Amino acid sequence: MVTVTEDHTRSALRRRGLGLAYATIAWNVVEGVVAVAAGVGAGSIALVTFGLDSGIEVGSAAVVVWQFRAEDRHGVDEQREKRALRLIALSFFALALYVAFEAARDLLGGEDPDTTVVGIVLAAVSLVVMPLLAFAKRRTAARLGSATLAADATETLLCTYLSAVLLGGLLLDAAGWGWADPIAALGIAGLAAREGIEAWRGDSCDHH
Repeated sequence: MVTVTEDHTRSALRRRGLGLAYATIAWNVVEGVVAVAAGVGAGSIALVTFGLDSGIEVGSAAVVVWQFRAEDRHGVDEQREKRALRLIALSFFALALYVAFEAARDLLGGEDPDTTVVGIVLAAVSLVVMPLLAFAKRRTAARLGSATLAADATETLLCTYLSAVLLGGLLLDAAGWGWADPIAALGIAGLAAREGIEAWRGDSCDHH
């Protein structure tokens, strides 16, 4: 039997989970717009790719909002959760293919991207923000027992890795190593493909 106190605690945790999802959406919308604009201006495929990945992160957080709202109305539905994860997986696969193609084209004869201070600062800030969001989501998911929020925490953690890869690539590019940009993009593509496979299998949820 669920006590009033337990019910109140779960409600508070669900509100916290929703708040973290909304915060993720807000941050990634700004991050995505800035990254794509700066990437196009500098000719950086890695930065454009990072911006597109922000859109996927928005979608992942939106799934959390949708799932929590649906659970409020209809209760837990594992099939609905599985369908949502597979939609996210397809988005990752599409991103990985696009990035791999563009990065390979750049390596085979594209022009070196321009140095972008905006991109470097954005990647550095994201490298601070994303781990904090991922940690908060993971703690909340563990206490709430939410597979959806746990999977979203994994997506946010991936964004941390992408930020590190992007920052390294942009810094190397600024030092005159133009090939580092498409190499960084290929690293992002590999991480996106791996996360897509895990989301399709449901490993992100099962792991947590």
